[in-house]
Amino acid sequence: MIKLEQIHKSFGTLHVLKGIDLTIERGKTAVIIGPSGSGKTTLLRCLNLLEVPDTGTITLGSETIEFSADKQLKTSAVAGFRQQTGMVFQNYNLFPHLTAIQNVMEGQLTVKGIAKAEARKYAAAQLEKVGLADKADMYPHQLSGGQQQRVGIARAMAMDPDVLLFDEPTSALDPELVGEVLKVMKNLANEGMTMVIVTHEMQFARDAADLVIFMDEGAVIEAGTPEEVFDRTKNARTLQFLNKVQANR
Repeated sequence: MIKLEQIHKSFGTLHVLKGIDLTIERGKTAVIIGPSGSGKTTLLRCLNLLEVPDTGTITLGSETIEFSADKQLKTSAVAGFRQQTGMVFQNYNLFPHLTAIQNVMEGQLTVKGIAKAEARKYAAAQLEKVGLADKADMYPHQLSGGQQQRVGIARAMAMDPDVLLFDEPTSALDPELVGEVLKVMKNLANEGMTMVIVTHEMQFARDAADLVIFMDEGAVIEAGTPEEVFDRTKNARTLQFLNKVQANR
């Protein structure tokens, strides 16, 4: 389970997250939607402490971290917390000098200290899971954007995280490549992987999410099932956003 209580985050004078309260059950897929600048990515980055909240608490599984202005987090605490999450970035962030399988192996070798042969075997299994077993020895520049993003997913899964975090994983892709990445993510959802996904893909949110979270101006405006948010919302701001998205399609 993921639980956030009164999470605040500011950058200088800009108050980006304004008291976020949220609970995501284990094995569920939560999709965060909302306009640009609403705090979606900052919230996601707070979940693995790439951004450290100013105040509030985050519970991930059995571990809870409390944040305050006068409390400095220990590096070991941050590292331990972060290892429970896997992050899939918008722009792939693959190492260009490593092959696909080497990219997937890297975290196991450097963070977990797993033997190279064992790491390679496990990495190969993750690449097969995302449909790229035949691309294991190719370098990122030899892969399409969709294939690079699937390597990124395999890399995140190879660390055996409790939660996978996706930051707009299809926004850098050509439209015809979006489907192959969303298919992998849907398969993970069907397998019961806990996922938190920031996306502009409304149909994916409708099809794959257990929980849809609509954010605006640093706050959670509404959270519910896809049917509750997309079909039965009475919230004026949610309706305004969804109508604008529909009009722009």
